[in-house]
Amino acid sequence: MTGPTNDRIAAMKADGFDLEDCPVRTILDHLAAKWTTLIVFELAEGSRRFNALGRSLPDISKRMLTQSLRELERDGLVRREVFDTKPPSVEYSLTEMGRSFLAPLETMTDWAVQSQADILRARAAFDGAATAS
Repeated sequence: MTGPTNDRIAAMKADGFDLEDCPVRTILDHLAAKWTTLIVFELAEGSRRFNALGRSLPDISKRMLTQSLRELERDGLVRREVFDTKPPSVEYSLTEMGRSFLAPLETMTDWAVQSQADILRARAAFDGAATAS
């Protein structure tokens, strides 16, 4: 099979590309994580305080929300702003880079929605074959 993706991979391998030392691997692993996607979609609607994010994502633990927000902040996708109030309040928002991530994320999400029925059928067929073996 040939095409732009295979051509890109072939060129990278010719330049000494090593999958185990892939420079974007840790970035893509993080960006494709379940909570990252949901947090970014929530912040696409505007700034949110920590507890508001937690309420909009009821299955996420406070620890996981804190960890995910820190990773997104570290990656430069989320801005954390502390307000000098009593008690101090904190708001999270997307940075310019975070907003630039919305287009590819929406494309991936659209693909998942469009492919959901086919994927569920494939899973059922695979699971049925595995059970019959």
